[in-house]
Amino acid sequence: MVAGVLLVGFGGLGSAYLVTSASDTEPVLALAHDVQQGEVLTVDDLVVVRLTPSPELSTVAAGDIDGVVGQRAAASMSAGSLITRAATTQALVPGAGQSVVGVSLTPAQMPAEPLTAGDPVRIVSTPLAQADPPADAPDVVTAEVVSVSEPDAAGARTVDVVVPGLQAADLAAKAATGRVALVLDSRSA
Repeated sequence: MVAGVLLVGFGGLGSAYLVTSASDTEPVLALAHDVQQGEVLTVDDLVVVRLTPSPELSTVAAGDIDGVVGQRAAASMSAGSLITRAATTQALVPGAGQSVVGVSLTPAQMPAEPLTAGDPVRIVSTPLAQADPPADAPDVVTAEVVSVSEPDAAGARTVDVVVPGLQAADLAAKAATGRVALVLDSRSA
């Protein structure tokens, strides 16, 4: 009899804890399905989820949905991703006077440090094989990373970079030869 009373008492305490815990959550925005970088977000792209508040997360409250709808995805995101202020932008990439160039790189042609959208990089033309280092400085194009593909079967990745439109054709021609390397510059402003 005593065990039954204790069991009912603990069950009641557990239920009270669950109700209290659930009431400490806040409604925030998340993605209903995958979106690609640059895609304009609509109401259908968003869902409301309940989340325990955390100072480490800069989520967007469900009540701020009007500030998100009509914005563009700053990066490609998977279904279920939480929406943060940094996840959306009004900017369209490439912007006026800019172009996006895809540069296919093997692991030896790029740093092992993972690249993310917005990283400042330089694409450096590399010489043909020779005995001595080249006497002239290599051609360099300054760029910004837009996105990085998953590695293919050989480990190569395509890094999409945004460059001034006037440099795009030259960079695309050099990248097509495979004789380029990517240099990651400082991420600090």
